[in-house]
Amino acid sequence: MAAKRLYIRLSYWLRAHDPGLRALRRAGRAAIVMPAMFALGDRVIGNPALATFAAFGSFAMVLLVDFTGPMRDRLQAQFALSVVCGVFVCLGTLASNSDAVATAAMAVIAFAVLFAGVVSSVLASATTSLLLSFILPVSLAGPASSIPDRLAGWGLASAAALLAIGLLWPAPTREPLRGGAIEACRALAMRLRTDVARALGAESSPQQHAAVVARAEAAVGALHDEFFATPNRPTGLSTTARAIVRLVDELRWLRAIIVESAPRPDRRTGDRFACAVKSASASVLEAGADLLDMPGCSREDLQTALLGQHRALVELEQAATRRLPAREAAGTQGDPSAKHPVESFVASLDPSFRAQELSFVVSQIAANVDLAVASERRSWLERLIGRQAEGLSGRLAATRERARAHVERHSVWLHNSVRGAVALAAAVLVAKLTGVQHAFWVIFGTLSVLRSNALSIGQNALRGLSGTVAGFIVGAALVALIGTNTTVLWLLLPPAVLLAGLAPAAVSFAAGQGAFTLTLLILFNILEPAGWRIGLVRVEDVALGSAVSLVVGLLFWPRGAAAALGTALAEAYADSVRYLSGAVAFGMGRCDECLASRPVPQGEATRAAAAARRLDDAFRGYLAERGAKPVPLAEVTSLVNGVAGLRLAGDAVLDLWQHDDLAGGDRTAARSELEAATERIEDWYDGFAAALTGRGNVPAPMPRDGPADARLVEAVSHDLRSADGLATATAVRMIWTRDHVDAARRLQATLVAPATAASVALTTTPLHASSVWRHLAARLAGRAAQPAGGAAAPSPAEHREPAGSPVPGEGIEVP
Repeated sequence: MAAKRLYIRLSYWLRAHDPGLRALRRAGRAAIVMPAMFALGDRVIGNPALATFAAFGSFAMVLLVDFTGPMRDRLQAQFALSVVCGVFVCLGTLASNSDAVATAAMAVIAFAVLFAGVVSSVLASATTSLLLSFILPVSLAGPASSIPDRLAGWGLASAAALLAIGLLWPAPTREPLRGGAIEACRALAMRLRTDVARALGAESSPQQHAAVVARAEAAVGALHDEFFATPNRPTGLSTTARAIVRLVDELRWLRAIIVESAPRPDRRTGDRFACAVKSASASVLEAGADLLDMPGCSREDLQTALLGQHRALVELEQAATRRLPAREAAGTQGDPSAKHPVESFVASLDPSFRAQELSFVVSQIAANVDLAVASERRSWLERLIGRQAEGLSGRLAATRERARAHVERHSVWLHNSVRGAVALAAAVLVAKLTGVQHAFWVIFGTLSVLRSNALSIGQNALRGLSGTVAGFIVGAALVALIGTNTTVLWLLLPPAVLLAGLAPAAVSFAAGQGAFTLTLLILFNILEPAGWRIGLVRVEDVALGSAVSLVVGLLFWPRGAAAALGTALAEAYADSVRYLSGAVAFGMGRCDECLASRPVPQGEATRAAAAARRLDDAFRGYLAERGAKPVPLAEVTSLVNGVAGLRLAGDAVLDLWQHDDLAGGDRTAARSELEAATERIEDWYDGFAAALTGRGNVPAPMPRDGPADARLVEAVSHDLRSADGLATATAVRMIWTRDHVDAARRLQATLVAPATAASVALTTTPLHASSVWRHLAARLAGRAAQPAGGAAAPSPAEHREPAGSPVPGEGIEVP
């Protein structure tokens, strides 16, 4: 009974600290594969070099990487990783005999591997394994004739890893973003239908309405949390992955539009045409969720729903056109007491704009769902030759686009890649010059504590060293008791490997370091008995590697993730509002014969997308950085979400003006009003971006410019009518464009408070080396004060992540 209670408690504890038992699954495989491959190389083949590379190769290929997705994709990724690691083993061996060549090669390989993570989450998750496959051979000097033995050892480990992944407790297919997107689509569709019923007077009970709202909020919130729960952007290069990841921003922004347009007790929006568009959009969301859930089903339901939405939108546009004030009613001459029609017109057109804005986002969601499903339906041959479904660029183009987005001096990923390359190259040089007994432990020590700033590196170094010392003490005691009895050491090796794999995720980084030190003590005492001295060498070398990493952290970008996040936010807002301005200019060129035609703002769109990607990485770095957050997470999230709103506003304006049924003519007056309004919005966001980097105060939100609205409607009323006095669709599109611009203005009210709270923390001046050292000394002495701002509410991204899925330089936890 006591044993059963202990088992139950242990099971509950393990599931609480290792959700899904992912770390236990990897650790269990490693506990079988690593000792087996080591025994094969040492006892059966009798080749120490082959045994060493087989052991560390098993560790890298089984424990430090955990690909997700369908089994076929996992095995393909694992095979590709094995091939690249084999190449690195050869290159590392060739470079190992020259200190200069080894140092230079380490810098080049480290930068290439770390920076390549921007291309795909699959590559990012394999970063540590790839680095380990080069670090081991480059730190163990050997002639070219040793390459076959080393390559054979790594090859055995790779083959065993492929079998283990497919046969030993294979992880279930896990696509959290897909499931979250399906639930969010269905929940938002239900909320739309409830809002339509309330707007048309069909009241539901307050409890039912509250339940529908709560479900929609929870679904979108869960999708958002899942998206940011990993240290790197969860998207690969496959068309399906790229299409699904687009849904995250679109569903979050759709939720904001639905909240803004929802009927309220003081504002019932019973416009039947707007309600028809909302109902049709709900049908599109439901059909899209069904198709995403069952890709093998017919796409006809989604296409039918989209046609219904298009018809409802055309009717909405025609109804809005009929509401345009007549020429003779546009002014109030002769009757000073008469109410100007502009106010009532603008108010009456607001529901139609909200419905048009909502329908655009829903159509984008449907397009990405259709694209994802079309990609999955490609034949094996089409996948092999790389034929893409229409709508997304090919893999090579996507690779170039993602890489170019980070070839920019403010890119956090670029900074971390350079820092990691310099730190690892310096570790190789120090290890070679000092002639330490086990050079690779110095480099491992550097890799394991590398963080985003000097303070975090110091904390990681302290944890790593304390864990290493603890592991050394336990291991030394075991070795002293066991002596040279290798049989007992062989029996202890599997549980030691199991603990080394499980401890970093389920216990702590320090515990992982201790368990790995114990594993190494056992491993090397089997190869060449040396007693407790092996552990002492491990402590010394890890301390040396930690010191290298700390020095590099002091020299390179010691400001940390918060300052980088402020810069990324500023660039994203500036580039996104520039894209919105370019979309408005494009539209004006399309409808005004007096203005030269302007090209589609593709360059502005690309820059805005690149800035958004850099912001995503900076935000993940901020989430992953240990310690209290200087800015509450909810406020930072609001600022990050605002960027998506600006970009989607630009997309919506661009979509409005890409139709072919535009009426030409002189639009000078209306165009001037629109361009002036857009310029004021652009100036505000430029000032807002400057404030986020410490160059001024956060500006107050702009009030609604009623006179400007009146002038625009007057201009539209006079300029955009046919000879018979009837308004054209172009008139309404110009007013809707103004509404999209005004949506960017309304967004300001939600950004000012978070930006004001964040501006001080995000623009903290760089730390001087002396202040960093003082802070670290205080930490080591246990006297450091809690950082200002208090601890942020925990988020999924702050949970312990399994080793082997790091952001470059952001907590690469190699035990």
